[in-house]
Amino acid sequence: MLPEEELQQRWLQFESALTKQSGKEYALDDILILIGIQQAGLPSQKELSEKEKADLLQLGICSILVPAKYYELIWVDDIGWPHFKQLLQLPNYNLAERTFLLKQYVLLYNDRNKLLKT
Repeated sequence: MLPEEELQQRWLQFESALTKQSGKEYALDDILILIGIQQAGLPSQKELSEKEKADLLQLGICSILVPAKYYELIWVDDIGWPHFKQLLQLPNYNLAERTFLLKQYVLLYNDRNKLLKT
């Protein structure tokens, strides 16, 4: 895991590059939804319902936490939707700790899967 100062620096660089690429600013949940969209292979310009956003947010969280062994991809259905099995219970983190964990794994996801186009 990255030290907090290094994480903050990398996160700001990531957010800046994502904003420059898309022309929009994204909150952490929005970024997790983008990851869900990428994992599901959906068009990124589609207007999403609240249920779709919630499903994609959960998909994004599961996807980024696979390397941490919290989830395991078990299959992809015939429409391309990934399904995960929870391996470990997430710790009962406060909001700051949860955000720190998720940012760590969003950055790792980006390093491996190129959410940002380079």
